[in-house]
This record gives sequence, C-alpha cells and structure tokens, in this order.
Amino acid sequence: MPAAEQQHQAQASRPRPEPRIGLSGKLLLLTIPLVLIAEILIYVPSIANFRINRLNDRLAAASTAALVLDASPSGMVPESLARQILDSIDARAVAIKMGQQRRLLASANLPPTIDHHVDLRDVTPWSAIVDSFVVMLESGNQAIRVIGPAEGNAQFIEVVIDELPLRQAMYRFSNNLLLVSLTITSLTTALIYLALHFLFVRPMRRLTANMVNFRQNPESPASIMIPGPRGDEIGLAEHELSDMQRDLVSMLHQKSRLAALGLAVSKINHDLRNLLASSQLLSDQLASVPDPRVQRFAPKLMRSLERAIAFCQSTLSYGRAQEAAPDRRMLLIEPVVNEVRETAGLAADASITWISSIERGLTIDADPDQLFRVLLNLVRNAAQALESHPRSDAAPQQIRITGRREGSVTIVEVSDTGPGVPQKARDHLFEAFHGSVRAGGSGLGLAIAAELVRAHGGEINLVEGTLGATFRFSIPDRPVDLHSLRNERARA
Repeated sequence: MPAAEQQHQAQASRPRPEPRIGLSGKLLLLTIPLVLIAEILIYVPSIANFRINRLNDRLAAASTAALVLDASPSGMVPESLARQILDSIDARAVAIKMGQQRRLLASANLPPTIDHHVDLRDVTPWSAIVDSFVVMLESGNQAIRVIGPAEGNAQFIEVVIDELPLRQAMYRFSNNLLLVSLTITSLTTALIYLALHFLFVRPMRRLTANMVNFRQNPESPASIMIPGPRGDEIGLAEHELSDMQRDLVSMLHQKSRLAALGLAVSKINHDLRNLLASSQLLSDQLASVPDPRVQRFAPKLMRSLERAIAFCQSTLSYGRAQEAAPDRRMLLIEPVVNEVRETAGLAADASITWISSIERGLTIDADPDQLFRVLLNLVRNAAQALESHPRSDAAPQQIRITGRREGSVTIVEVSDTGPGVPQKARDHLFEAFHGSVRAGGSGLGLAIAAELVRAHGGEINLVEGTLGATFRFSIPDRPVDLHSLRNERARA
C-alpha cells in the first residue's frame, strides 16, 4: 500500500476533536458585537442631538425672557426679578444685539472668563459630536456662551449658562438610552439568534449528523439523508447529499458484490482448470477413434476445451483490470460465425431459425479469439431472449447475422425477433451487472463484448426501431504503416 494512502487512512481513523465553540456559539458571538456597534452608531448622533436641543431650549427660554426684559424701561426691572428670571431659564446672563448695539438684558454672578463658545447658527454634525463628548469628559462647572438667532428685529441672542447642569442632563439621557438600548439589543439579539438557529444552524447540524452517521456505516440505506421540504440552498444541499449517498450505497454494494464474485471465481477457477485439463486428455484419446462423426467433432471439442482453459487461466474476464491487447490479423468472418453457431448449440436447434447474411469473402481486422467471444456473447443473449419469450406462430423465432464492409470498416449486426430491450436496461446496457434483462442474468455478456470491441478501436450499440433487438458493432482496419510496408517489400 502506498505511503500516501496509509497516511490518508491513518488520518481518517484518527478521532476528530470536538469543537470548543459550536456554530450556535459562534453565531451568538458574532451577533452581539454587531448589535453593539449598531447601538454605538445610534448613540453617538443621539447624544450630540440631545446637547443641541438642550441648548436650543435654553435659547428659546432666553428669548421669552428677553421679551419681558426688553419690554420694560431701562433699569425698571428689579434685580431680584431679573435673578428669578435667570434662575428660571438656568442662565447667568442674557444679551441681545440689535443693529450695532449689543444690550445686556440681565446678569447675575457672571464668571470672570467664558470657557466655551457655541454658535448654534453654524454647527456641523462632526463638531456637534466632538463638543458633546468634550462636555461629558470634562469636570467642574465651566461657563458656556451660547449664541443663536433671535426673534423680531434682533440679529442674535446670547446666553451664558453653566456646563454642569447640561453635563448631568446628558448623563441622565445616556443612562436612559443605555437601558433602552440594552433591552432592545437583548430582544433583537435573541430574535436574530433564534431565527438564524432555526433557519440555518439546526439544518446544518442535521446535515453534519447525517454525514457522521453515514461515514460510520456507509453501506446501510438507513443512513441516507431524507430531504426536507425546503426549496432554498439548504434544501438543495439536502437533496444533493441524499442523491450522492444513494449513489455511494449502490456503488459500495456493487463493489462488495464484485469482491465476493472475485473470491468465488478464484476458488472455482482452481478446481475448474484441473477438470478441464482432465477433459482435454480424454478428448485427445477421442481423436484416435476411427468413427467419422467422432473425427468430425473431436477437433471442435478440443478447440473449445483449449479456449475454456485459456479463459480459466485469466479467470473471469471482467475480474481483470482490462482485457489483453488484441492480436489482430485479417481473417474471414464466416468461419467464425459458423463456429459460434455450433458452440451456442443452434446448429441442431430446429426451434430457432438461423439466418446468416455475411457478404461472401468478408474479412475483418481483429483478434480471432476475441471476435469469437464478442459474437458468442451476442448470439447467446439473443437465444436466451427468444427462449424466455412465449412462442407464437405469428412471430417466428429467428437469429440473423449480417456483415458488410463500408470502406475500411467492417460492420456486423446480430438481431433477433425476441421481446427487445426494455428502457430500464438501456440506460446501463453495456455496464457489468446492469444490462441483463433476464431473471438470474449477470449482465456480463454485453459488458465483455463492448470492452473487446472498444479494444479494437470500434463501437457497439443497440439499433433503435427494429423488431426484437439488434446489436451492431463496427471494427475499423488498422492504419497502414507505409514505412514498415516498404521495409517488408524490400526484404521480400
């Protein structure tokens, strides 16, 4: 056994390690980060939008307060009322610009410096996101100056607010969004996991389990996959796996049958050769008997025994990898046909009419023994088909052999008036153990004939549309080697 094959068998027999994480676990590990990434992509613009809306709310409240403060005469709003108005809008100062004049409407506890400036009239999405995280990552209570459009004739309104209440509001919003997101994420992950589990993971587990069971017992029909009703790719995979397993089971059964047949033939061959050798010795003694009938049939009997011993020497022809290369020569077909008729027992059979329509002097470039085997297999098949078919007066039982030449190709047909070949047998007509239509037949005759014809470079097929069954085989002449021919003529 080759080293590569031994290594392959060792690897096949080695127990496979169980996976640490199954397909379901990998699916869950893949689903969770994807959903979390989606939540992050939702949270980032949401927190930026929350900050902008919060600042817009402060500007809206400041605009309302500005209307009250601006409606009063200058200096007529008490400081306590101005402080209450600023406390109600969570601001330290409110200012408005009209024309070239910038007017401070109210202020209380203004810080010495302003830490951040936000102009809501020109805010880009990227700057809003960056500023939001800057606010959340800072500590302390910085002052923010917010500028936005104003109502009426004012150009803009600005308000100074504390950053700490905004940061706390953003934290509360983040916590609430996180709780809602976790709830939605959990439900979404569970639904996605269950959907993918039932749609893909379970069918894949079923396929995997079937493959493992089939590998453990590949000859059992019970291990064949039973496809489900699905029409998608998994359903197609189930159907294809089932068909492949059926073909493998059939092939393994055939291989087992061939192995058993080869063992039986090897046992029979040993004893059969001895019996035939003894029969050959007896036939040699018959050659000395002066009876004319014995003298007529003794040479034919001896040739038949010699062929049988040669066949036993090479065992059953289909048990070998291939037939021996044909020893081709130009020979007359008609004597071979007559010998086939006598060997098949049709010379004295009055129930089957034998018709030979061989062109006079027709020759063929073939191995005589292999040509004899081809014709004998075809004639015996025809005789068995006629014997198994009920005889009727309207349909006489006939076997016809015709032969002709078309250029350098010799064409021979063997036909009968039997029941013909059923469609079920035509699909594998020239395959061993498949082409037989008779109960108990092995189906080797046509397989052997086809192999021998193809070894001669010829073709064999079933002729359609004929009464009974007609098999036609054609064998071309060997190409002439002009160089060798010239050399032979020169030596002659």
